[in-house]
Amino acid sequence: MNAHPIPLLVLYYSRHGSTRQLAQLIAQGIESVSGCEARLRTVPSVSPVSEATEAAIPSDGAPYVELSDFKECAGIALGSPTRFGNMASAMKYFWDGTAADWVSGTLCGKPACVFTSTGSLHGGQESTLLSMMLPLMHHGMLIMGLPYTHPELMSTKSGGSPYGATHWSGLDGKMPITEDTRTLAIALGKRLAETALQLQKI
Repeated sequence: MNAHPIPLLVLYYSRHGSTRQLAQLIAQGIESVSGCEARLRTVPSVSPVSEATEAAIPSDGAPYVELSDFKECAGIALGSPTRFGNMASAMKYFWDGTAADWVSGTLCGKPACVFTSTGSLHGGQESTLLSMMLPLMHHGMLIMGLPYTHPELMSTKSGGSPYGATHWSGLDGKMPITEDTRTLAIALGKRLAETALQLQKI
């Protein structure tokens, strides 16, 4: 591995743990590529109660993302559970606050991919992935998905999409990640890392 591996940001929001599991698999894929390291980060929850606040440091899991992570990362894997076919409000709220980086072009030209988990198999996986691509495109990022050279996209019965990695977690959120889902999530992280390395050489 290089003396100074390039960091890839794996930014996710997870309410019950399924999206977090996907994030960890994508991080595994990133770190399978020599010269790359995964930086796992999350965002605070939002509340309809205006006085409610989150702790400065999460009680468990990844630390909260900071805008300095944008400057330091060579690419982003972005993940959220589905909320009515869209990204969760916590993730949307975070991106709504990134105008300064949008103006300065902090993320412009960096590769990005997306991932999600849903309670039902047809509960908006692909529309959620597409919704997460929109702010990334506005930031000038280079969007990548999963090509059909991965045969699991044709055989999976648990999610998986050419738009990004997905997981069907069940209504109780307890359905385990299948081997197909695991393979596709790791492959997505690996593809992001390999692309980031190639772009560093240009």
